[in-house]
Amino acid sequence: MSLATPTADDIEDLLLSCRYGDLEDVQQFVDRFGPDPLNDARDERGNTVLHMAAGNGHTETLEYLLRHVSPALLSAQNDARSTALHWAALNSHLAVAQALVKFPNGPGLDLIDVKNEAGRTPLGEAENVGWEEGAKWFVEVMNLDESAKGEELQVAEDAEKIEVEIQDAEGQVAKMTIGQRPADAAPSDPPSAT
Repeated sequence: MSLATPTADDIEDLLLSCRYGDLEDVQQFVDRFGPDPLNDARDERGNTVLHMAAGNGHTETLEYLLRHVSPALLSAQNDARSTALHWAALNSHLAVAQALVKFPNGPGLDLIDVKNEAGRTPLGEAENVGWEEGAKWFVEVMNLDESAKGEELQVAEDAEKIEVEIQDAEGQVAKMTIGQRPADAAPSDPPSAT
């Protein structure tokens, strides 16, 4: 028995069902058309079924979709190059973010490093909206540069200054020189009230 092919209206209804977390309608779509059309469904801005469920915090719908889509869909970017994880971060949905990152056979922690058109990663989006809980979780689990792991900053005792370069998300570099305080100088005490 061959499955029917979904129409544009069927796809639009599917995306709305994912957006509003209507799990029963999503299940009926899969029963009628099979899981393959889930991978190709996009709205006019390139958003996938995962964008819709993740951005609106529909964990049950997301978990159902994850069992039926290709793991590659987790990396799918919309027209603004945002992934479903970006949308979860923008809207402060921790359980959704964790489900996307921890999905077996998916991109995993690499999702945290994907930059959107604005040059922000999901971590950057979390910080941008002031979602501290999510930003903290991303930092705890994210991939760190292997060469930096376990290294400690070593400063020679006779060093007079340290030069530091900091690069922001837009690629701008700021240079700063930090002078070392002489060893015999104590921090200044507040003036006494005598």
